[in-house]
Amino acid sequence: MDRTDSEQTATLLAVPGPRWSDEAAAQLTAPELLQYRSNILGADLAVTNFGGGNTSAKIDMPDPLTGDKVRVLWVKGSGGDLGSMALDGFATLALDKLLSLEARYRGAALEDEMVPLFAHCTFGLNPRAASIDTPLHAFLPFAHVDHMHPDSVTALATANHGHTITRDLYGGTVGWIAWQRPGFDLGLKLRAEAKAHPKLRGIVLQGHGLISWGDTSKACYENTIDLIATAARFLNERLALRPSFAGRTHSTKQPEERERAAAALLPRLRAAAGRKIGHFDDSAEVLEFAGSHDAPVLAAIGTSCPDHFLRTKIQPLLLDPERLAKGGDPYIETAFADYRVRYAAYYERNRKADSPPPRDANPVVILAPGIGLFTLAKDKATARIAAEFYRNAINVMRGAEAISKYHGLAEREAFGIEYWLLEDAKLQRLPKPKPLEGQIAMITGGAGGIGKATAERLLAEGACVVLADNDGARLAACETELVGQFGRDRIRIVTADVTKEDDVRAAFDRAALEFGGLDILVANAGIASSAPVEETTAAMWQENFSVLAQGYFLAARAAFPLMKPQGGSIVFVGSKNALAASPNATAYASAKAAALHLARCLALEGAPFGIRVNTVNPDAVLRGSHIWTGSWRDERAKAYDVAPGEELEEYYRARSLLKREVLPADVAEAILFFAGDRSAKSTGNIVNVDGGNANAFTR
Repeated sequence: MDRTDSEQTATLLAVPGPRWSDEAAAQLTAPELLQYRSNILGADLAVTNFGGGNTSAKIDMPDPLTGDKVRVLWVKGSGGDLGSMALDGFATLALDKLLSLEARYRGAALEDEMVPLFAHCTFGLNPRAASIDTPLHAFLPFAHVDHMHPDSVTALATANHGHTITRDLYGGTVGWIAWQRPGFDLGLKLRAEAKAHPKLRGIVLQGHGLISWGDTSKACYENTIDLIATAARFLNERLALRPSFAGRTHSTKQPEERERAAAALLPRLRAAAGRKIGHFDDSAEVLEFAGSHDAPVLAAIGTSCPDHFLRTKIQPLLLDPERLAKGGDPYIETAFADYRVRYAAYYERNRKADSPPPRDANPVVILAPGIGLFTLAKDKATARIAAEFYRNAINVMRGAEAISKYHGLAEREAFGIEYWLLEDAKLQRLPKPKPLEGQIAMITGGAGGIGKATAERLLAEGACVVLADNDGARLAACETELVGQFGRDRIRIVTADVTKEDDVRAAFDRAALEFGGLDILVANAGIASSAPVEETTAAMWQENFSVLAQGYFLAARAAFPLMKPQGGSIVFVGSKNALAASPNATAYASAKAAALHLARCLALEGAPFGIRVNTVNPDAVLRGSHIWTGSWRDERAKAYDVAPGEELEEYYRARSLLKREVLPADVAEAILFFAGDRSAKSTGNIVNVDGGNANAFTR
């Protein structure tokens, strides 16, 4: 296959640049300097990946009981991210107590028993748990230590003859330790290597990353950056000489074509793996690798750095582009089934008597040549981070192949990390998933009062949410508020007019592309108009039916193919007017009645596929409602011969059986009920949220 010049050009590795500011550091305390160093290291993806790496400082502090000076190890605690961590992200341990644990050490076979003892060395009642990597910092004699996983140095660490290459590159000032699982024994080996070679600036850990140090926080930072940048420049010189991964054998689709293909493919992948959240990545390094000559061999070797494969599994699923192009779900289902069989065999080959039970055997990373990379995980953040880590793995393989041959971690060692009892214990401590975790919701009319309240409720229960609305400004303001509450990963917005087929199709494609499909549709986009029948124009009638009937139909029609593989819930936001006639609301009430009957029809069609369709009928939701800010309020006040302000609100309260005001949050609770598993055996049903209106009783 002919290759374009751009396809022949190798993607280069990022080279870190200096970020240290003497001005910013001038007034900081010793712990604050450690935090500052950690933050600027973690903010640079050329240095380390999200959640990866750790830093430390040995700081003299007064004992809180005696006032005597004590040497305290400040070290990044278990979990957390260097780029965003605060001071409470560091564990603090009395260094003399920590070093005294060596007397309790009974050898590498039993090193895991040392980890619970770290807690007994805690200084200052700090609740932050110390990580498994703590000994890597404690036993080195240097005041400041960094442990990073930069792609460039990890490429040296995974290359055949990496030891020799590292020695020559750094002129003997960087040491080498053969692969060993992080822990107490590796800490002792680091101390021995540094003691035997006092001129070292750092040590490369085979298959893993870099340890570096300095006498001051600034010196440590500058040493770390220089070592990483030196490796990156060295590798880039060689990468520039030839195409990465022996060039491409599969052409890359154009950006718009990739996006369309990904939106169509990701829901099929999600269906094959079970209800998870997806992420799509078509970055340059991904496309270069996925379509390359060497991708099948390198993907089968698997990732090396533990930080990578703990999040990605050791191997991705590489799809066959020719079979994929022929279409049809059987190939994807077969590919996933074959992967599960291979993973089960991997588990059986390597498990021990005390190994944790096998975990989900589906792939986390799926590569589609010409399209990009997909990841599937329990939530969006985990899926996104898994994609970032596999990009790191690609960069590592690229660099290693540029100077030698990439060498993966031995399977048994990889299994030992993946099913490490200490790692499993961390997983067991994770909070239980929320009821809607792994589910994807679309809310039309998402910027209105009910739409926003529903988004808040679904997000609070763990769902990912796409908000669609035709008011771009209100939608953006709503997004800002929700992101502030729930973070950016689980929220997307799309400007769409539900009466336009192209807009609706694009909105649902966005849900597929951003998250992987759809589990919940809340059809909520609405308008309202009021007039006596002789003053109701054909245009007014048509507008109500376009939004409230056709809009609901178009949304539901787009949702069905995304929900069919694994079921779903469609909730129509109707109105009391769908069941009870009101004066001067012929167009509005008729359109709402049409939508209600549409829901019943869809419940019949959806049931064989596990698609439930139910309706929530609110009434008089004045606060926060978009339609009540326009002429509708004045028109309804006129119909009931009351003032449009508080008098109208009181009228609606008084006419309800319960004499209570209905708020958007009240409607959101009913929507949540129908959206989730609490209503798993309910379809074709109606819940009225109207304070009680006898005319709207469903029986």
